[in-house]
Amino acid sequence: MMTEQTSSQRKIIHCDCDCFYAAVEMRDDPALANLPIAVGGSAERRGVVATCNYAAREYGIHSAMATARALRLCPDLVIVSPNFTKYREVALQIREIFSDFTELVEPLSLDEAFLDVSATELYQGSATLMAEAIRTRIKAEIGITVSAGVAPSKFLAKIASDWRKPDGLFVITPDEVDAFVLSLPVGKLFGVGKVTEKKLHQLDVKTCGELRAISLLKLSEHFGVLGQRLFELSRGIDNRPVRIDRRRKSLSVETTFVDDLPDAAACIARLPALFEQLQTRYQNVDDSYQVSRHYLKMRFSDFTSTTVERELPDGITLEGYSGLCEQAWWRGEQGVRLLGIGLRFVDSTQGQAGHQYPLVFEADSDEC
Repeated sequence: MMTEQTSSQRKIIHCDCDCFYAAVEMRDDPALANLPIAVGGSAERRGVVATCNYAAREYGIHSAMATARALRLCPDLVIVSPNFTKYREVALQIREIFSDFTELVEPLSLDEAFLDVSATELYQGSATLMAEAIRTRIKAEIGITVSAGVAPSKFLAKIASDWRKPDGLFVITPDEVDAFVLSLPVGKLFGVGKVTEKKLHQLDVKTCGELRAISLLKLSEHFGVLGQRLFELSRGIDNRPVRIDRRRKSLSVETTFVDDLPDAAACIARLPALFEQLQTRYQNVDDSYQVSRHYLKMRFSDFTSTTVERELPDGITLEGYSGLCEQAWWRGEQGVRLLGIGLRFVDSTQGQAGHQYPLVFEADSDEC
């Protein structure tokens, strides 16, 4: 049995496919390779971009952007309808390659995963050589590129995989951890979003080196339980294991508005785009999860929040979320700065009882 490794002994690889959906489409249709393309819903159906290739990103296009806006930024953008059955098949092929290197694989989504290769003896135990071999095999056998990061922890491996995208490899050795983290922007830390980053900047903290100067007590006062995490990550400490049985309890999407929405009707008008994003993400969830409830989160202009949820007698529908939205707005009756929708899951692999409600989407299946 594999013994638990300390952070300095561990060898973690994070693999992240480059613009996964778009890469698969370009592989299957080489005529798309030199064109700006986006995989997502149509503008006529208020669709959103699931992902786009790097040619499209040069125009400022990104995932979760409304397709209509993406087309305004790049009128020549080619919109490709998603094929999630195909993407799942490719993801399974990639995971088969991962399994040739280690049993300890923690998928984060269809297109990325952590691998713990600490006890793997392939390539003389070199995680760097293993990461390069994985990238080479995926390119040769699958026909798409993967970026990889190698580090002693999950936190740093994930940052490293993004360091030389696309089609890159970046390694952080145990001896390099302290110097690397010292100059790392706090916005790169796991769990730090735009709000937390802004609060840290207000404390004149922009790098992990500056974050280290703040005591654990002060961090806890400002950020609650996240303070402990910030204290550890700013010192390169992340002992989270790679979990092969990582299971989710919910799935959600949300958006923060530049200008507060004035009433329930304005909020309901924003739901179709969120609903399509949720559909896209739900396609990545395997069949061992059973949907039990749906919920809506609303944050008001005074920064108070409310969440409304209920079971799904009619399946997952846009109308269902509209009802939750109206109910949530009446709890605050003021401007809305954030809106989110989600699903609660029952994990059937854990022996929990639950009923799988029929999944009813309003959008055409080729636009999900």
